[in-house]
Amino acid sequence: MAEAFGAARRHALAAVLLVCVVVAPACAASVAAVGRLGEVVETASGAVHGIAEPDHRLFEGIPYAAPPVGERRWQPPAPPASWTGERDATKPGPRCPQGTGAGTSEDCLYLNVWTPPAPAAKKPVLVWIHGGAFLDGSGDRYDARRLAARGDVVVVTINYRLGTLGFLADPSLGAQPGNYGFLDQQQALRWVHDNIAAFGGDPGAVTIAGESAGGMSVCDHLVAPGSRGLFRAAVIQSAPCQAQATLAAAEKSSVDYSGAHGCADRAKAAACLRALPVAKLLPAPVYASISGVEFPGPVTGGTTLPVDPVAGVENAAPVPVLIGTTHDEFTYFLAQQLAAGAEPVSPSGYAAALGRVFKDGPAVAAQYPPSAFDGDATRAYAAAVTDSTFSCVADRLAAGLPSTRHYEFADATSPAAAGLAAPFPLGAAHTSELPYLFDLDGPPASFTPAQQSLADRMVDTWSAFTAGKPLPDWPAGTVQSFAADGVHPAPGFAADHHCPFWQQNSK
Repeated sequence: MAEAFGAARRHALAAVLLVCVVVAPACAASVAAVGRLGEVVETASGAVHGIAEPDHRLFEGIPYAAPPVGERRWQPPAPPASWTGERDATKPGPRCPQGTGAGTSEDCLYLNVWTPPAPAAKKPVLVWIHGGAFLDGSGDRYDARRLAARGDVVVVTINYRLGTLGFLADPSLGAQPGNYGFLDQQQALRWVHDNIAAFGGDPGAVTIAGESAGGMSVCDHLVAPGSRGLFRAAVIQSAPCQAQATLAAAEKSSVDYSGAHGCADRAKAAACLRALPVAKLLPAPVYASISGVEFPGPVTGGTTLPVDPVAGVENAAPVPVLIGTTHDEFTYFLAQQLAAGAEPVSPSGYAAALGRVFKDGPAVAAQYPPSAFDGDATRAYAAAVTDSTFSCVADRLAAGLPSTRHYEFADATSPAAAGLAAPFPLGAAHTSELPYLFDLDGPPASFTPAQQSLADRMVDTWSAFTAGKPLPDWPAGTVQSFAADGVHPAPGFAADHHCPFWQQNSK
């Protein structure tokens, strides 16, 4: 297929050049049309051809590992096979199995590369790890043209195995099962190290970044031995990095999961599981829960991830870290739960709701009385979960990591919330910052002038951090607020989010 496409492209270009000899006025436009599909880069596995636009280049659907199918299901990733000719890199590869399974494939370990237009000098590289509770998402959702064009950096977005296929920790699968999706991420980083120079990137200037589950993954890479030396800086966005399962707990959940799927015989469990169709594996085992939000994910306690990244923050790689949250993280999840039929938190049920989540519900209720939220117990509940699970975890990590810049996104008018309906103000909810850095699932967001200015400032800041440039207007030890009225220090961050209380009263 690749050879056929390469031959067709060469024939098309030859035809255009022949036309140029005969019909000169049509030459420039015709050559430009073919040239747009004519960006060819040689990787270690073979040539790929992508798309060249005036302000960026894009190469999609590049395999960074062998298909994890058949006997390779629930195995660490292997390098990709080589190919001859030019591989079509003008459309993304399949997404990893998730949701209903429509439009997905187990053969999903592909990545996408965005670059400035034909960079002459090697550019810093941002590797983006998508979120989605380790259950859904994909790299192609994140259009990174603004970071490539305005930010002048190379951006790599990746797929990795999700849900059961990415994180099942049944001990029949190996001595240290689970973490397959996390190992995929490490394999993608190795691919970047070996190949990104051909795309104009600097393999010695790689920053890893991610949001939500992607941010949790970045936390894990900071303490994972196999990730050392593969990046020089890290960006952690909206990540509940404390929500890591232990290997023992994940194994127990996974054995129960296997039994429920007809694979209870320990001697035959691995073969039984590998014979199951993907559709039966889409409901994933649960290792962690954040106030009703359940998910699998990386597990700690083995050689891949020996320590919990929060408890073992002193073991983190000594690299610069940009870390932050949105001001009202959990309203996003509450809105989703209400849309699915859950009841709002009522004043009469407030204490009981807190008691289901926190060890000392009355103490939390005293810190977050509904009267401080216009009498809305649902908003008070959301604030308590936001602060305990996101904001103050980031504050603790920022204090414990060797070199950090700590931010908060506080624009309550973000277009990310446009599709969410809730009987309370969402504020700056989970995912609110993403449209300011990426164009998500289609055309750019419709920004007001103030929002566009904020988006430009964020792209500039993230790009400068990726490039290792100084951030002189952001003193170390301060929290920087990215808000509707601009960018400014937020000296009241810890008090606003009750972080001294949460330091004394962990869940």
